[in-house]
Order: sequence, then structure tokens, then C-alpha cells
Amino acid sequence: MKPILITGCSSGIGHCVARGLKDRGYRVFATARKAEDVDRLAAEGFEALRLDLDDSASIAATVDTVLERTGGRLYGLFNNGAYGQPGAVEDLTRAVLRAQLETNLLGWLELTNRVLPVMRAAGEGRIIQNSSVLGLVALPFRGAYNCSKFALEGLTDTLRLELQGSGVHVSLVEPGPIESRFRANAHAAFQKNIDREHSVFRERYAAAERRLTRQGPAAPFTLPPEAVLKKVIHALESPRPRARYYVTFPTYLFGTLRRLLPAAWLDRVLLAVSRRENR
Repeated sequence: MKPILITGCSSGIGHCVARGLKDRGYRVFATARKAEDVDRLAAEGFEALRLDLDDSASIAATVDTVLERTGGRLYGLFNNGAYGQPGAVEDLTRAVLRAQLETNLLGWLELTNRVLPVMRAAGEGRIIQNSSVLGLVALPFRGAYNCSKFALEGLTDTLRLELQGSGVHVSLVEPGPIESRFRANAHAAFQKNIDREHSVFRERYAAAERRLTRQGPAAPFTLPPEAVLKKVIHALESPRPRARYYVTFPTYLFGTLRRLLPAAWLDRVLLAVSRRENR
């Protein structure tokens, strides 16, 4: 029974992947930031642990607990816990951007570096990073999230090169729209951190808020989180896991357009997408 640690399991992709891998026979350590979510995961039969990616002590304690329970073994890490901070770049404070990077990037780095020595010693392991189509292309009013995912892509590519020959494989999963609580959490972050009333984008923010609070799928081609689970299983079990796994039609589309179109043409496409989704 191979042990795997998963972050961000309270809902959405993390919860789906944890459940799917547990059903597949993995020993899943499912983590969440809030105590009530940890209790709920434990009631569902998971080995549930509280993990705050913004807190180094919490990261260290989680890894120590996992390794104590497994006798020093960990086969897989699925870095998934993250949130999206909406807002125009000129409305982001340094503190708000720092908070986005602490959770979406720096916490993942610290957690990964804590488990890598164990995987190196075993001569095997899988690091799977849940990135986004917004790590491939940028959309307006998502600057903080774009920044975190573009940085994650570069960091992960570098790590993959550095781990060649170690037996530890690194993969990126790049979903587009997936059914989850992402929009609700993003709206809460927007309300908390963006001064919309004094922004030059006040009217456009009103449209963005309508999108974030809209019921039903957030965008065309939205898939259930099981689409991500399928890619995670391949990244864990294939003898030759891919460097990147695209999920949803928008990721395939924009991944291709990024390679083929001049920057000015791609900008026009992305601006049109932004206008359409915020109508």
C-alpha cells in the first residue's frame, strides 16, 4: 500500500483525488487547513491531518507525522491546496501578492523539499503539482494567481531536470475549468483584499463578481474533478510519467495557441475571452 500525501482535500479536486486514490488502494494522507474539514475527512475514513501551507511549523509537523506513521516512507505528494486572488495588478498590494505566493508556491516548495530526501533515499517517488491553464496563458484580473502558477511551472520544470536519475519523477497537471469551490473562495478573497470602490476597474469588477457568484458551471467545457484524478493516476503509476498533463479543452486550446500565435494575436484572443466571461 503506497503512501501519498495530498494537500487541499476539503473539497473539489483534492477531495476527489483523495477518495479516488484511497479506493484504488493507496494509503492516503488527506490534509486541510480548517479543523472542521479535517474532522470531516477523518469521519470519511481518511488519515486526516491539519496542514496550513502558510505555516512552516505546520508543514514540518505534518511531514513528521506522516513519516512516523509510515516508518519513514512516502511514495507520492500531490500538491493541490491553493486559492485564486482576483483583482487587477494595479489593485494588488505587496501583502496580498505575498499571501498568494505563500500558499500557492512557497508552501508547496517547503513541503516538497521536506519529503524529497525520503524519496531520494528510497530511489523512487512521484511529485505531482496541480497547476492551471493560467500557468500557460494569462487572463486579465487574475494577476496574482497567474503569477503563482507561472512561477510554479518554472520551479517544477527546474526540479524535474535536477531529479533526473534519482528515481523521483515530477509532473505538472494543468486543468482548465473544473467543478469545485474555487469561485466561491476567489470571491471571498476578492471581497477581503480588493478596494473595488476606488478602482478604475470598478464597473468591470461588478461583472466579474457576477461571474464568481453565478450558479452552475463557471465556463464552457467545465469538467468534474474526476478528469484530474485520471491524470494523477497516470502520473503515479506510469513507468514514464509525462512532464505535463492537460485537462479540459481550454488547456489544450490555449496551450496550442501559445505556441502558434504571435503575442499580439494571442492577446486579442485572451481579451475576447475575458470580455465574454464577464458579460
